Amino acid sequence: MTEPITYAGAGVDTEAGDKAVELMKEAVGRTHGPEVLGGIGAFAGLFDASALKDYQRPLLASSTDGVGTKIVIARQMDVHDTIGQDLVAMVVDDIVVCGAKPLVMTDYIACGKVVPERIADIVRGIAEGCEMAGTALVGGETAEHPGVMDPDDYDVAGAAIGVVEADALLGPDRVRSGDVVVAMASSGLHSNGYSLVRRVVEHAGWKLDTVVPELGRAVGEELLVPTRIYASLCVALAEDIAGLHAFSHVTGGGLAANVARVMPAGLAARVDRGSWELPPVFSTVQAAGSVPWNDLESTLNMGVGMVALVAAEDADAVIGSCAASGVDAWVLGDVVEDDGRIASPDVIRGAKGVHGGAVVLSGFYRA
Repeated sequence: MTEPITYAGAGVDTEAGDKAVELMKEAVGRTHGPEVLGGIGAFAGLFDASALKDYQRPLLASSTDGVGTKIVIARQMDVHDTIGQDLVAMVVDDIVVCGAKPLVMTDYIACGKVVPERIADIVRGIAEGCEMAGTALVGGETAEHPGVMDPDDYDVAGAAIGVVEADALLGPDRVRSGDVVVAMASSGLHSNGYSLVRRVVEHAGWKLDTVVPELGRAVGEELLVPTRIYASLCVALAEDIAGLHAFSHVTGGGLAANVARVMPAGLAARVDRGSWELPPVFSTVQAAGSVPWNDLESTLNMGVGMVALVAAEDADAVIGSCAASGVDAWVLGDVVEDDGRIASPDVIRGAKGVHGGAVVLSGFYRA
């Protein structure tokens, strides 16, 4: 008699999925305020939007992202919760750039085999990141893909929605000549450029447990430092600082290309590379792989995770608020008129479909 074919026999363990949900319930529940209705297990997450009635013209902001090939490091290290914080940061910190407050987030985990404890670790990290961002984790999905992914493989993605009052919308339209460019320090590599970084690690012959003196710790520990979440800080700055005109989240493409996305035509942001000391991980990657400096700075954040463009009289207030929140901040440069004739390999114009103003890089990094 032919052996009966079952779903479990085909590689999908629904009981393991149910166990994972039980393990993550408490962490997810901590992100829920009175605005979240229902609970875990519903087909859709519910958020009471009645508070939006107080807005004159509420604009919804949305974002979706993943964590790229950093996830390879998490799998190799068998450390999975920090990836959750990375995911939240990549999503909500894009939303706050326009001044929006992130309200709700959902996640998606695809894996070759559901290991309940591993899935719960990932979601716990996502929930902890949502707590940091003041965002409710209202739903998610874990999909088991046997035959498509190896048993230990997984990937994560997330999406979030936020809200901003129309007349409080931040962006290029507000930026003015004379504005100050303020940098907010990154926590490390964040979640971009890991294809380059992993190639350098391989070239250098390092293992993830190799202790590199310049880093002061093992390579794997450095590479898994979670992405800083700026959301709550940026929301507070947007509410409190009248002269705050724009934010730029420094992700793929590096510092200059991302700042260029919020520069209006006719203006240029002048950025002084010597205004901060380059964190060791960046100079270490450069030296170990002989990475050209222009390639390095067009790939990695170089120690700057978020940028604010602010009226000169409010720059000190922004820096002070950042310091009070435990985030180092400093003056990176200023905004000047641009007649389009600035010609230099260190001038960046246009990025990710945005054709506006320019960013002019000058000086040399201090390592």
